[in-house]
Amino acid sequence: MKSHQTTQTMKPATAAKKLGVYLEATPAEFQEGVVTRAELNALQTDPPEWLRELRRNGPHPRPVVAAKLGTSISGLARAGITEALTTEQIEALKEERPEWLEKERATQAEVRKEAVRIKEKKAEKAERDAQSGPPRS
Repeated sequence: MKSHQTTQTMKPATAAKKLGVYLEATPAEFQEGVVTRAELNALQTDPPEWLRELRRNGPHPRPVVAAKLGTSISGLARAGITEALTTEQIEALKEERPEWLEKERATQAEVRKEAVRIKEKKAEKAERDAQSGPPRS
């Protein structure tokens, strides 16, 4: 019996997300087709000029914008930023340092500190549990 392996494909939106680019800024042939796993791997290992240009200058999708600004996607939404931004626009915001950006960065820093604290607390509990042995009945 011969097994047929089907080629894994994904929608352009999924591929764009995995590549970290804004779908609407990609070439029409990318947006209109399907992307195979092999094509995605090829794009990641040897990106064509359009992909290098998008990654360098944007427009960038919100997750990338949030990461570059050191905020969350929710923080961008609270500030009224719902569209993709170019690298130039992101750099301008970093230079201007508007109040909302400083506030969101501080919030994000607190969230990260809390995540570390919780992780450490769980690790300590796991260590204590391991030292005390299995629970007795």
